Amino acid sequence: MASFQKVFAIFVIISGSCYAEDLVSYDEWWGPEGSSPENDTSIRPFTVQFDENIITDLKYRLNHHRNFTSPLNDSAFTYGFNSDSLQSWLTYWSDTYNFTERETYLNQFPQYKTNVQGLDIHFIRVTPEVPSGVEVVPLLLLHGWPGSVREFFKAIPLLTAVDDDRDFAVEVIAPSLPGFGFSDPATRPGLGSSEMAVILRNFMFRLGYSKFYVQGGDWGAYIATDMCTLFPQEVIGFHTNLALSLSPVSLGVWALGSILPSAVVDSSVQDRMYPLLNIVEGLLRELGYLHLQTTKPDTVGIAMSASPAGLLAYILQLFSMATTRDNNNKADGGLTDTFSREELLDNLMIYWMTNSFTTSARLYSETFNIRNVKMGIYAMPTSVPMWSVHAKNELVYQSPTVLKFKFTNHIHATILDEFGHFLALQAPGVFAEDVLKAITAFRNCSINNICVHAS
Repeated sequence: MASFQKVFAIFVIISGSCYAEDLVSYDEWWGPEGSSPENDTSIRPFTVQFDENIITDLKYRLNHHRNFTSPLNDSAFTYGFNSDSLQSWLTYWSDTYNFTERETYLNQFPQYKTNVQGLDIHFIRVTPEVPSGVEVVPLLLLHGWPGSVREFFKAIPLLTAVDDDRDFAVEVIAPSLPGFGFSDPATRPGLGSSEMAVILRNFMFRLGYSKFYVQGGDWGAYIATDMCTLFPQEVIGFHTNLALSLSPVSLGVWALGSILPSAVVDSSVQDRMYPLLNIVEGLLRELGYLHLQTTKPDTVGIAMSASPAGLLAYILQLFSMATTRDNNNKADGGLTDTFSREELLDNLMIYWMTNSFTTSARLYSETFNIRNVKMGIYAMPTSVPMWSVHAKNELVYQSPTVLKFKFTNHIHATILDEFGHFLALQAPGVFAEDVLKAITAFRNCSINNICVHAS
């Protein structure tokens, strides 16, 4: 198996031998037609505001809906969101959720907007005050779908805390992805993950950083991977809670590992990768939304923008499933076993108030297509130091053996025996601690000019 991997390693190096930076434009314009390609480079303060007219309309829609179709007997969440559990959520959102208090909560961190390539990008920026001798380092924190910057609210104070045992402190910069929440969407086709990687690299340059660390999960991980591939001299460390390589070599090794799993993955986590048929079957059962949004995001978006009940059921079913598959067997989806109603409804409010479901869902269509496959970015390896953390109930697990064909400098994998896909929201302490450990390791890489593999 070792010689087989060496052959594949040579192949992947050859397949990624073209210059990644030649694949994308650094200044492509995504703003409205006829608008000036000369950016307003200002950085403007921003405040979240819940419009009273939208709240009134939201409450009306929550309280005036057709009777929901009754669930099948004993079906729990196996057919999706159980309609018997839905009304309590709608009543809570309308009558108990305190819009004024939640608006204040969402404004607890400094927030801004700046225009990059024609799009206003919203972001949270928290800069710690440090004593002399402590360096402040920038961390670009990227969310995914159907999440938002709200996922990071409990983790941000932990990430930015000053510790006497560290010679650095972290400045957190957490943007809303283009088309998500308070950031502008593109006005024409083509804004996929690699194009977002360029926008976010230029965004960090706007803030004065030519080198920075990146953390991402879900789409944030995917976009950050593209950043590492396109800009390996600028991303000085990548931490992810969804380590995923779509390199043909990685996928091939994963498949061939079915014959001899021990050559690909440690026995303690072998069940997270094999039997491969079980993994594929589970993904096919749960990822129907991915195919829908890859092919017809605007169609499903019409329903989501018209019905807050539909939006809640669609998104919260995914939060339930991605936390643990066992939640499918619970009549209430196990949602409040892990999260508070306010946490989940805050996230929904960001989607509802900005009417950004459709524009966020388009990211699937703009990325999972022939154009991106032909670009070949999936096959190109990156030498950016990478540290991964793997929750027990994450949707996909790939071992370091599989990941190294994409991430040639994968220095560590943290294996967790619990938690799920939304790690920063579910376990902010565990998440923040692991990120800080990774940055410490990345800084040692920079000092020593070498990273020691500890996976």
